[in-house]
Amino acid sequence: MDAFDDDLTRFAAHGTGPLPAAVAQGHVEHDGARIWYATFGVGRPVILLHGGLGHSGNWGYQVPALMTEGYRPIVIDSRGHGRSTRDAQPYAYTRMASDVRFVMDVLRIDHAPFIGWSDGACVALTLAMQTPERAAGVFFFGCNMDPSGAKPFEPTPVIDRCLARHRKDYTALSSTPHDFDAFVAAVTEMMQTQPNATAEELAATRVPVTIVQSEHDEFIRPEHAQYLARTIPDAQFVLLRGVSHFAPLQRPASFNDAVLAFLHRLPPP
Repeated sequence: MDAFDDDLTRFAAHGTGPLPAAVAQGHVEHDGARIWYATFGVGRPVILLHGGLGHSGNWGYQVPALMTEGYRPIVIDSRGHGRSTRDAQPYAYTRMASDVRFVMDVLRIDHAPFIGWSDGACVALTLAMQTPERAAGVFFFGCNMDPSGAKPFEPTPVIDRCLARHRKDYTALSSTPHDFDAFVAAVTEMMQTQPNATAEELAATRVPVTIVQSEHDEFIRPEHAQYLARTIPDAQFVLLRGVSHFAPLQRPASFNDAVLAFLHRLPPP
């Protein structure tokens, strides 16, 4: 697909626009936090987990596409992100995975595929490794499963535009609108020290996984994505060309095609 918002100028100025009208939305109380969720449409549930520092509205180009294909997208703001709150406990991917399972329990969803972007991918795969019976599959886009998989951080204009949008959205949505810098520091500490999945743990994964890496990812080493695809049994590897860590915003049609191809490969519910 031709470039849509490769430099994120549209995203920085306007975000992705509002999500469609939700069938249901609200908060659940879990482990010291209030976790926000929303569901859209009808059909097979698909859970979308956003990246670090963002919120569920970042899936604005994916939710309508999934609804059009007959799926029931469910979005969840990670604890401390967007409309969700947090307590004084440090951030942990295992805690976020527990939050997701609790939302599934409240919505009476036993089993669903996960679409994870960046930190959301790590949460999804962590959940699938802990409780494979809850995961129909994991679309793992743009994340590492141990600290060695991350590149040294180098700011770029695209990253700066994304962070500026995240700051605006945090101020508008959060119950602690003036704490963005402390929020970034706490999430960054988690990113720099977690997760720490071993090759043996990855090799024990028993759900369908597609590892998706962008050609120009700013944060994840390409050899780490290849390692994950080799180590997780029967994992698929997909390379998204011409895009970076922000592919769902830069070229949503091609990203959505990859998501739908993953969903179509899964066994029927």
